[in-house]
Amino acid sequence: MNKSQVLVNLQKQGIIAVVRGSDMESGVKIADACIAGGVKAIELAFTTPRAQEAIHILVDKYKENKDVIIGAGTVLDAATARIAILSGAQFIVSPSFDEETIKVCNLYRIVSCPGIMTPKEGVDALKTGADILKVFPGDIVGYKMIKDLHGPLPQAALMPSGGVDVDNVSAWLKAGCVAVSAGGSLTAPAKIGNFSGITDMAKKFVCAVQAARL
Repeated sequence: MNKSQVLVNLQKQGIIAVVRGSDMESGVKIADACIAGGVKAIELAFTTPRAQEAIHILVDKYKENKDVIIGAGTVLDAATARIAILSGAQFIVSPSFDEETIKVCNLYRIVSCPGIMTPKEGVDALKTGADILKVFPGDIVGYKMIKDLHGPLPQAALMPSGGVDVDNVSAWLKAGCVAVSAGGSLTAPAKIGNFSGITDMAKKFVCAVQAARL
């Protein structure tokens, strides 16, 4: 799947799962549970031990399923981005703006999603060639900031992360976001080994996205 197709697919799905495993194996299981529930865009965080191995396993496992997109999250620098790309990551998400990370993504034609919190960070990221701006932390800035950012930057594709849950998915998408990113509110059942609970929650998120887009 090329970069353009990944971008279209991410925005079509509208929901990205942020997966943070306590180990590599749990990271894969959480991702599997999300995918089973219909959340098929997976951001495997590099806070997960051996994250690059988990990415490689997931990419190989779902290589025949064109709806599944495996990416990397918590990518703090260009070196980590390159490791993730070599492991098969199709998009790169960072908590903040790092120019060199975006340049690496651009070089290898991989979707980049840097974290931004201010208009200046948004402008800098767009100048560097970022594809989707991750508004982070979403629970602090709130969905009303989307309209404020789109005032001077109507061309920006925005995605919130942090504080996104089933109840506010609609508010974020109706405010103008191309997708939402959900972590703990989606994957919390993993703390007690309840992976079926993650699948059930994933189904609720998918329904919330569909309802918001009616």
